[in-house]
Amino acid sequence: MNIDSALVRELAELLAETGLSEIEVEDGDRKIRVCRQMIQQMTASLPAAAPMAAPAAAPAAAPAPAAEASAPEVPVDAVKSPMVGTAYLAPEPGAANFIAVGKSVNEGDTLLIVEAMKVMNPITAPKSGTVKAILIENQQPIEFDQPLVVIG
Repeated sequence: MNIDSALVRELAELLAETGLSEIEVEDGDRKIRVCRQMIQQMTASLPAAAPMAAPAAAPAAAPAPAAEASAPEVPVDAVKSPMVGTAYLAPEPGAANFIAVGKSVNEGDTLLIVEAMKVMNPITAPKSGTVKAILIENQQPIEFDQPLVVIG
């Protein structure tokens, strides 16, 4: 296998920029996966990285009842992220958000955008209904299969 070291470096830089812990790309029969371990001492000394490392920081946090309380609030049918990236609730900076809690959406409406590998990917409503909850913040790094929005 011929390894493209420039691509590996670019992916590693993307991990550092976004605060993600892992990224994987596939091109035909070639698959490249770049991971980094988040050490708790390191995240404690870098407060800016702590919000981006939320999955690693949440188990380390003492309030286990709060984590248990938040788990039941996420319905099984929540719209989940199909990829790792950065979520944007508006089409551009300064613009109104695509959705708001209490507003109705139709099947196929754009709920938010996930930027992955410098590509903007619209996440659309799988069904019509009312937005019950928005489970992420604007410009938040998100993981694969992370619940994003609840439509009821």
